[in-house]
Amino acid sequence: MKLIVATHNPGKLQEFRRILDLGGIDVEGLASDAPMPEEVGTSLEENALIKARGAFEIYREAIVADDSGLFVDSLGGQPGVLSARYAGPGATDGENRSKLLSEMALVAGENRRAEFRCVLCVVGVESHSTPEFYVGVVKGRITELPMGDAGFGYDPIFVPDGSDGRTFAQMSPQEKNAISHRARALEVMLGEISKWS
Repeated sequence: MKLIVATHNPGKLQEFRRILDLGGIDVEGLASDAPMPEEVGTSLEENALIKARGAFEIYREAIVADDSGLFVDSLGGQPGVLSARYAGPGATDGENRSKLLSEMALVAGENRRAEFRCVLCVVGVESHSTPEFYVGVVKGRITELPMGDAGFGYDPIFVPDGSDGRTFAQMSPQEKNAISHRARALEVMLGEISKWS
């Protein structure tokens, strides 16, 4: 089966490929000039659906899109659906991390709890006329300083539960992919795709 991933983010596309290749799924990314619709949804599910439908209108093939967010307990679930643009439109990963850490400067210990959530949306599969959604969650905590050079987004400031204290950005891709929110959502999706005709 072939799936087009509705993203221009090379780090995200690599994660999809590493995981879906193991399931025999042929993964392609969007063309660099393919437009992406504005993410105007109020939830991860809405944004994933917006991206999936937007890509389907161009390619008319099976599409998978995701929306992911970091939900911090002490910030009332922020940055949440606004994770990619927390410091403003066009913000860099570093700017988003800096804003988050500055807002948590006085938050200590167990009050630094957070979770990554990923929602996948698949459209355009002939045997499924309605969009399919798959969710993955990983809980952890926010560090006080960035650590590690791997990964992207908030990876350098997130330590997942059950790890040895390293952030996602200090792990190899294989280690991160074994436990990440996106990996968990993709595993659920792979289990369902194997049943599709």
